[in-house]
Amino acid sequence: MTRPLIFLASASPRRSELLRQVGVAHEVRAVEVDESRQPGEDPAAYVTRLAEAKSRLLWSGLAVGERRPVLAADTTVALDGVVFGKPSCRDESLDMLSRLSGRTHAVHTAVAVIHESGSAARMSTSHVSMREISPAEMDWYWNTGEASDKAGAYAIQGHAAIFIRHLAGSYSGVMGLPLCETWELLRTVPGLIRGGVGA
Repeated sequence: MTRPLIFLASASPRRSELLRQVGVAHEVRAVEVDESRQPGEDPAAYVTRLAEAKSRLLWSGLAVGERRPVLAADTTVALDGVVFGKPSCRDESLDMLSRLSGRTHAVHTAVAVIHESGSAARMSTSHVSMREISPAEMDWYWNTGEASDKAGAYAIQGHAAIFIRHLAGSYSGVMGLPLCETWELLRTVPGLIRGGVGA
């Protein structure tokens, strides 16, 4: 078994899949933090704070001899200053999609890394334009099961691709882990990335 290069402080299978895509050996060590948004907090600042909090929480719980670099990320969808998290029910999902329908929204994903030599964070912001989505399509989409654990109630890599008219930014960032920014962060960790490959 390949020794993990890093710990991933996320239970998201999509983030794990994206790390495997670029050859970064990792072990999932999910953590939970309070995801309440502070009053007046900017969406980009909000996800950066959460990504950094997740990385610090996992790092602080590791025994000294067990420590490896920790990577964490957080994603949110924002439109007109409103943050769209994960829907708690069908009605909330349909409400989110109805507000995103026919509009262009922002997807902010922050990535944070912490290691023996320090810590750093990067932000990826993408703009996603959706076509008009009918109520019947929204209901159908909820029944696919994809929406329930996705910020903004949709997964760009899944059935919701049929709703996307245009994407300006990072596809992997909208999925939950911007690979360009993630790689740039990991390259700053002494001795982690050698020869241009991650594993």
